Amino acid sequence: MVKYSDTNQIKNSKNWFDPPNNGLPAYNENGDLISVLEVYDFPDMIEEYLIELEIRNYSKNTIKTYKSIIKNLHEYLMTQDDLYDEKRFIRSFKRYIQYLKRDKLVSQNYIYLVTVVSKKFLEFHSLYFLDEIKTPKRTKSLPKSLNESEVRRLINVYNEDIYDDIAEDNNKIKTKIRNKLILTLLYSSGIRVSELVSLITNDIDLEERTMRIRGKGDKDRIVLFDNNTKNLIEEYLSIKSHDNINDSDNNYLFTNKYYKPLTTRYIQIMIKDYGNKAGINKKVTPHILRHSFATHLLKNGVDIRVIQQLLGHSNLSTTQIYTSVDMETLKNVYDKARM
Repeated sequence: MVKYSDTNQIKNSKNWFDPPNNGLPAYNENGDLISVLEVYDFPDMIEEYLIELEIRNYSKNTIKTYKSIIKNLHEYLMTQDDLYDEKRFIRSFKRYIQYLKRDKLVSQNYIYLVTVVSKKFLEFHSLYFLDEIKTPKRTKSLPKSLNESEVRRLINVYNEDIYDDIAEDNNKIKTKIRNKLILTLLYSSGIRVSELVSLITNDIDLEERTMRIRGKGDKDRIVLFDNNTKNLIEEYLSIKSHDNINDSDNNYLFTNKYYKPLTTRYIQIMIKDYGNKAGINKKVTPHILRHSFATHLLKNGVDIRVIQQLLGHSNLSTTQIYTSVDMETLKNVYDKARM
């Protein structure tokens, strides 16, 4: 029996230069080298890891992203015919990163994500093949935003004909009011699109003009909305109340014609279409509306820590990236200071 010692403890840590998982290279019965992918059951490891992420309350979008990254890596590794040991595993991973940069032309931030997720996945299974791989730097490009005029044009793009079809098709008027409310709510509250599609009618307090939002990590927060949004919610709920459906099917605020909750993809496409119809020559997404909300609050003197709370950020540094002040405001502040 081996006596326990600090040395044994060190040898079992990932920082030991000769970790316990290096039973590689491995050989078959005929003495031929076999691939790392034959030694370790990667599909089973991937499934186990994704289950763990769900247990840890990772968001559906995060799990979907991690799954895609790990599966794409596995598919690439299966094309490598010399994957016999850790050294060759590292070389193949570097080739994969090179392939993503050269052939797929992915962003630096995606390279960062692939590296971090791949290392986390392997370390979860006590495999430290990528320990010597340094995590690449992320680029910190400032998010785009719309100005106040562009936001108004986007929200009001269907104002003129919003009631034209009411005598002909009540579903059309409901859809238009629903879509206008989606745009208004994303901008007036700054919530994420994933939070929007999960909104329950009972989470909205019209009298207080607040909503209870379940954000990332299942953290609850209270967000605000203005009187215009309140009026639009009341109008939309009034129209929905005429639908002959069970209360159990009417929990979600935003639903399709089959009374099922909208998907984030549907809203992304809808907002892009509205942006085109409004003649906005910028990329228009739910995230850009969220950033516009934060930027405009900061521009009008709202304390950044208040904005942090409304956005649901754990770290102030995240809020500071979202709330980059537009150049016009920066010029005004500069000119006042110089005067």
